[in-house]
Formats: sequence, structure tokens, C-alpha cells
Amino acid sequence: MHTWMIRGLVMSAVHTVARVLLGMAIVSSPFDSTWWKTLALIAVIAVALIGGLIDGVADGRKHSEPEDYNDLTVRWLSAGLLAGLITGIACWILGNHVVDGMGQNPIYIEVFVGGAFTALLIFVPALLGAAVGRRIGQRGNKQPAAVEPAEPQDALA
Repeated sequence: MHTWMIRGLVMSAVHTVARVLLGMAIVSSPFDSTWWKTLALIAVIAVALIGGLIDGVADGRKHSEPEDYNDLTVRWLSAGLLAGLITGIACWILGNHVVDGMGQNPIYIEVFVGGAFTALLIFVPALLGAAVGRRIGQRGNKQPAAVEPAEPQDALA
């Protein structure tokens, strides 16, 4: 299985669970919906950021030169798009048939608008985490520059 697919499935599960819990929390205490929405967003962003950070550290340790880095941009973009598609479909099904409070948007709104939002919600923090992770991983790869011994000087000169 491709690495982007695993990341996309995990992020899809995280975002779907966050939306289900958000719907249940809003139904139980609607006056605190702003706090619940903020917590759900922070949870999804944190998981994407940590995933990107882990990828970045591993990539930074594996490659000593930036030219040799793996393409984490396409990996996380593909993962975000997959997660957006799966989350949109899953949340449409759950919102219309299982869980109250998730909203009842048409499927094309959930897939296109919600999917694009989910993709960006995953892609941007993951790339930020990958950039920071590469810097952290690169620290251990720094080879100290070899110091050339000074030429011996003549005492008579």
C-alpha cells in the first residue's frame, strides 16, 4: 500500500471521528459550539502536523542533502485529497442516516467543499510539520567540516 494512502486513511478516520464527536457535542450543548468546533479543528490539525513532523524527521535523517529529499508535498497532498473524499462521503452518510447534529448537506457539497477544506486542513499543517521535521532531522546529519592541518612554518623564516 502506498504511503500516501495509509496517511489518507488515518487522516480520514481522524476527521470523521472529530466530526461525529462534534455533532454529538453540539447536540448536547449547543451554546458551547464554538469551543467544540475549535477543539475539533485543533485535533485534526495536530494529527496532520505530527504526521508531517514524523515524516520530515525521518526524511531529514535519511538524506544529508536537500536535493535528495523525498517528495513529501505530493505524498501529503494525495493523502489530504483522499481523506477529503472519504470523509465527505462518510460524513454525508452518517449525517443523513445515523448521527444528529452533523448537518444534512447534499453529497456534492460534502465531497467538493468539505473535501477541499479537509484536504487543506491536512496538507498545510503536514507540510509545516515536514519542514520543521527536516530541520530537526538534519541536525544529526551535520558532518563537521574537516579541518586541514596548518602547514608547518619555518622557525628561521
